Amino acid sequence: MDALPISEAQVLLTEYEAFLSGRTKSTVDAYMRALRQLILWLAQRPGCGGQFHPEHLTKTAMETYIAYLDTQGYSIAHRARVKSAVSGFAHWLIEEKGILRRNPTRGLNIPPQPLLAPRQLTPDQRYILRNLVERDDHPRSEALFALGYWAGCRVSDVAWLLLEHTHVGPKVGWLHVGYKGGKARDIDLVNAARRPLYEYIHHGGRDSESPYTFTSQRSQRLTEAGIHRWWKNLKVHATVDEWELIHDVTFHDLRHDFAHRAREAGWTLEEVAYYLGHITNKGTPAIQTTVRYTLMSRQQLKAKLGLLKG
Repeated sequence: MDALPISEAQVLLTEYEAFLSGRTKSTVDAYMRALRQLILWLAQRPGCGGQFHPEHLTKTAMETYIAYLDTQGYSIAHRARVKSAVSGFAHWLIEEKGILRRNPTRGLNIPPQPLLAPRQLTPDQRYILRNLVERDDHPRSEALFALGYWAGCRVSDVAWLLLEHTHVGPKVGWLHVGYKGGKARDIDLVNAARRPLYEYIHHGGRDSESPYTFTSQRSQRLTEAGIHRWWKNLKVHATVDEWELIHDVTFHDLRHDFAHRAREAGWTLEEVAYYLGHITNKGTPAIQTTVRYTLMSRQQLKAKLGLLKG
């Protein structure tokens, strides 16, 4: 089979998307985004000439791509999802189309998510990140950061947030969020989150024709990948001393830190679970998930050793 220009590769992806019609819409959307990003990346590799051929899907290509995602700050969960998406696509190319000889994900090792306490930012890290946003001095940056830091939103919550679900005014603000897994919820916003979001919507230069709250110059919606790029570019402006402290902080870490700060402010686990969207299929708070977000760290416990009485 000859190499496919990207436009023809899209035809192949459309056919595969129809093949996945039995799965949930959110799963299909996530898999197709992962495959499109991979195909565009492959087409830019040496020797590909801007085209895609199924034979480009080799184990070497996948190992290199997964390593690339790691350097770009993508989580282990995201890399595992990419592996799953490519594995299914490769199986389809082998069994249904007969245009691929072997599955490139076979034997590909992605380390499991470590069962460590999710990150709680230090006061210095919080100070640096908030300063970086202020120095950037852009309404969209301030709004994006605010929804992670002051509202604990997921990347997907932000990327898929519709303008009609964004209710902010000069005094009050609340959102209808929850793209991931269909677990939508309504959350009120503190002023530190409401103000920058209100400024961005009314004075931030967003695409007024887009139904989505956050837009970009590339499309009507700022994608998850776009948010990761923005976060990486924001941190690039850190000084050497600042970089040492925040280079490995991800946007998702803001959500973990929000959970810790909410608990310190007296929220119950049930309240944190609802606000963050940790909800079971029955609509009850998924406490076990929330507990992982607020696990005590070794450093916290070490600080309390000195309080023991003999």
